[in-house]
Amino acid sequence: NNDNDNDKASAIASTPPTDTVPPITHEGQMPQKKFYRSRAHCNPLSFNEAFDYPPRPDLFDWTEEHYPNHPQLSDCGTDAGEFSASSAQIHPTVLDVGCGFGGLTLALSALLPEETILGLEIRSKVTEYVRLRILASRKEAMGTGASIAGCDGDGETHDAEKEDGETHDAEKDDTETDATDRDDPNDKRASHRPTHQNASVLRTNAMKYLPNHIPPRSLSKLFFCFPDPHFKKKNHPRRIVSTRLLTEYAHWLKPGEGKLYCITDVRDLHEWHVERCEEHPLFEEVTEEEMEGDECVWAMRTETEEG
Repeated sequence: NNDNDNDKASAIASTPPTDTVPPITHEGQMPQKKFYRSRAHCNPLSFNEAFDYPPRPDLFDWTEEHYPNHPQLSDCGTDAGEFSASSAQIHPTVLDVGCGFGGLTLALSALLPEETILGLEIRSKVTEYVRLRILASRKEAMGTGASIAGCDGDGETHDAEKEDGETHDAEKDDTETDATDRDDPNDKRASHRPTHQNASVLRTNAMKYLPNHIPPRSLSKLFFCFPDPHFKKKNHPRRIVSTRLLTEYAHWLKPGEGKLYCITDVRDLHEWHVERCEEHPLFEEVTEEEMEGDECVWAMRTETEEG
């Protein structure tokens, strides 16, 4: 018996404490999707997990965790917990609702460098995957020499391209720089290398808590890609596009310029989307020419990973 007790004690002692178990993915590393798989959909109306959310949108500082080095963040506050003049202006302007594994969120970050992209996801494992993916993409962008402005601990602005107090450009003499090393001013990709500092993800229930995060008339684009079709007629009220919800979406979209994007591989759901939007007085359908010329439509068709 004593021998058995010793064996058990040895087995227990060899088990590492929970807080010493290494994470599946370290921040800065690209996560592997196989470790973050989850059910394709969940019912947001019966999803009762607690979420953190502000009482109202203007009390939430998006630069604290989501966009610490946002391209438009020019004024760095030095007092902890205090909004700076520019950080108060940083808030999402493009939402990817039900962003899945973040393919479209990152694609929009590159296509729309002047916008602030936020992916919304209700599933915890998938949200963590997208968060790690964005951090890894930011790190990769810094490694390729993309310029990222940020703040050090003293509130001074610094450039992520600087190494040891000098920039790479300072080490080159203009007369010795080969022409192939210079960016072509007509090359849109060269002048707008994506840093993904304008992209983030938030775990929340969009059908319940969107008013707590998003101020009215602030969104230029709102995406719903391959939402749950809810085939049974009794479950149609759960669909993400309805007359009631369209009224709420119109409340958040910028008047006269805000756009709602929907895509699905279910014909019945597509017809439902079109019918509800056509019936609603605050929405009008864009022309085929406009859709074909919209690069976001192409991204929605090719970059999302939920379809």
